[in-house]
Amino acid sequence: MVGQLGHPRPVNRLGPADAGEVLTLQRAAYVTEARAHGDLDLPPLLETLDETRAALAGLSWGIRENGRLVASVRLTVTGHVGVIGRLVVAPDRQGAGLGSGLLRFAESSAPAEVTVFRLFTGSNSVGPLHLYAKHGYRETHRTPEHNHELVHLEKARVHPPGGVR
Repeated sequence: MVGQLGHPRPVNRLGPADAGEVLTLQRAAYVTEARAHGDLDLPPLLETLDETRAALAGLSWGIRENGRLVASVRLTVTGHVGVIGRLVVAPDRQGAGLGSGLLRFAESSAPAEVTVFRLFTGSNSVGPLHLYAKHGYRETHRTPEHNHELVHLEKARVHPPGGVR
């Protein structure tokens, strides 16, 4: 992945040993979302270290800058569906293209059988909703969540010409 100014930002596989860092990053990133929704009980803020460890046993990636984890994402695959989850960027690094880069990386790294990507975010999550729309995700439905709604989005996987990934 190449960041702003052309500097490469390697994407690294994350695992259970990274759970403490991921949980710290996740909590920092979701404070903004909690404020936007008036809900401090968002699941990412309540996730435990053991739950994070278990989730990181699957497909998870992150970006480090000077050793610091500044962005991460998870991908859960069930059949032909890849669910993008917990795409987070450190508050002081938001807007630098890290979220877009990790989203593209997760999509391109999904197993070949994945034909559709799904994700969700809060209805008041202006930044994430813009990001997902920019990357081709379209709203499919909404579900109630405490005092707001979750917006569910999806997009079909686009394979490069010639079937080469």
